[in-house]
Amino acid sequence: ENELGAQAPLGFFDPLGLLDEAGQGRFDRLRYVEIKHGRIAQLAFLGQIVTRAGIHLPGNIDYAGNAFDSFPNGVAALIGPDSIPFEGQGQIIAFIGWLE
Repeated sequence: ENELGAQAPLGFFDPLGLLDEAGQGRFDRLRYVEIKHGRIAQLAFLGQIVTRAGIHLPGNIDYAGNAFDSFPNGVAALIGPDSIPFEGQGQIIAFIGWLE
């Protein structure tokens, strides 16, 4: 009840009971992960805004000469006729997994 972020009228809000049996170490780990994922979500949103504004990385994305701005924005970059090839999507997912 005395943790940072506990506010009236709810106090410490844990509706699923994930921290009923948890100690301080587990609580600190979950708080760290929540902050990290929040920051990643903020960067993803900023990336959407920047690319929708027409700002793309310079140069080519592959050796075939496809430029970064030759692919559509948003979900259309993953599915559709002009989407990033499956191999490229696999490399992006593998890199994100490595960063995690």
